Formats: sequence, structure tokens, C-alpha cells
Amino acid sequence: MAPILHARVPGSAPPPAIQHGPGRTPAPATPRALVAGIGFRHATTADEILSLLAEGLRQADRPGAHLAALATAEDRADDPAIRAAAETLGVPLVAIGVEALREAGRRVVTRSVRIEALRGVGSLAEAAALAAAGPEGRLVLPRIASAGATCALAASGDALSS
Repeated sequence: MAPILHARVPGSAPPPAIQHGPGRTPAPATPRALVAGIGFRHATTADEILSLLAEGLRQADRPGAHLAALATAEDRADDPAIRAAAETLGVPLVAIGVEALREAGRRVVTRSVRIEALRGVGSLAEAAALAAAGPEGRLVLPRIASAGATCALAASGDALSS
């Protein structure tokens, strides 16, 4: 199974480095690692998440890009669909706590009234992607949606290894 990493709350110890596949360590290079933030409803399948992610990479003009991690809300990280999607992709799943989501939520560009009422952020997908990408992360693709999921892409401050 894909490992679950937990993002830090602002002011706490630094998070573990984003993993770039089994046994690989990030090395200075370009382009920047991409993190996909995923929001989803309980009945959403791994296939729907994977299809939406593929569409997001296409829309961002990065269909062959290396994905460093999937990120979602901590309370959803044990859902079989998101775990299966991460496992299929061979990337870690980053669980983002409430405080880290809200901190990153200050930088989201999309506002969903429903998600703002439930989560305190305008877009769970954007906040999760930005939180996992780190303080130097930036949105590459604002939230897109399917029937049961949302996806946003953020470039991290970490460069990919070759």
C-alpha cells in the first residue's frame, strides 16, 4: 500500500521530504515536483479519481509529468478509493490536518460555499495541494471537478531528481 505521510501544522516540526518513488531521494534539478490535491465524496471510485487527475495533468499541459504525491484531508486519507489511487500511481498519500488545510486555504483561488462551510477553506483540493507542496508551492491548476471528486495541482519547492 502507498504510505500515508502527515503534513505539519504551521509552527511544528518540518514535514518529511516528498518521496519520489521507492528508494529515490530528491536531487536539485528542474522541473518542480507536482502534488495533486484531491477532494472526493464517499462513493467516489479510484478510477474516477485517476481519470480526473489525468484530465488535470492534460489541462495543465503536463500529461507526462512526474507526480510526487497525492494529498487529501487527514480524515479522508484512509478511504479505500484514495489509497488505491495512490497505490496505482506508486506515490505517497499525504494526509493534511485541519490547521494545515486552513493555513494553505489562504492561498486558494477557488471558493465553494459548501466546502467553505464544511471545511473552512474555499477548495479542499487546492488547499491540500498547496499544503503538501510546502510554503513555496504554487498552484499549477486550480480545482477541476468530476461528479464525485475535485483535483488541483501544485508545484512544490522541491525539484525532481533525474
